Amino acid sequence: MIASLPMYDRPANAAAHDRLWAGIRNRLRDAGVKAPEALDREVLYRDSWSRDDLVLGQICVLPWQQWFKGKLTLIGASDYGVEGCPPGFFNAVMVARADDPRDAKTLVKGRFAANARHSQSGYGAAMNFATRMGLVLPDPVITGAHDASVAMVAQGKADFSFIDAHTFWMQQRDLPAAQACRIVHRTRPVPGQSFVTKLGNDADLYFAAINDAIAGLDQADRDTLGLRGIIRLAPEAYDIAIAPGVAFPG
Repeated sequence: MIASLPMYDRPANAAAHDRLWAGIRNRLRDAGVKAPEALDREVLYRDSWSRDDLVLGQICVLPWQQWFKGKLTLIGASDYGVEGCPPGFFNAVMVARADDPRDAKTLVKGRFAANARHSQSGYGAAMNFATRMGLVLPDPVITGAHDASVAMVAQGKADFSFIDAHTFWMQQRDLPAAQACRIVHRTRPVPGQSFVTKLGNDADLYFAAINDAIAGLDQADRDTLGLRGIIRLAPEAYDIAIAPGVAFPG
């Protein structure tokens, strides 16, 4: 069995995530569902989506729509109260160095750092932004993580990056490189990081367990995670525009 909450799990909030999982786990067990004692932080997040023993995971809207719809049970979208987004949605922020005065249209002529080509916030949102603006983004340097992308921008090794807005909120609290960066632009909202389980599991049962566990967090953990709730979104909300060039690693 495996459970992971990888999308926003960081050293600074790992203990709060552990307590969130404990609340979910205990409620699942009370309902007769077998659940692992602890979160798995060893299995790569994208590998967990294909596991037939997946108890709980999180997935981004782009890989859900493009590769995993119909292969996992969608439970609900996480709500982090992201600026400019309705409940259960998130967006990406285009970031540049704080001392770089260029606007978005000028920055896109420079060096682009992206965490992954299967990331909605890091790549899909950037490509869709460029398409709407009639711009062409340079081929990105793939960094493997939003933290690495922000570090490249802060160090002057890249001119801009697109970062999950909630991730950037966390980075500004615990990553010095983020404090050297500014937000240049916010992209359009799309469904937030969503909770999933293996195909065939009872989505309503899981939704109730997650909802109750979030409500049971103390204020300190709420403030640390920024997590406000879990939201049921209409299935069609996940039908986002797929940007050219997205790719899932083989």
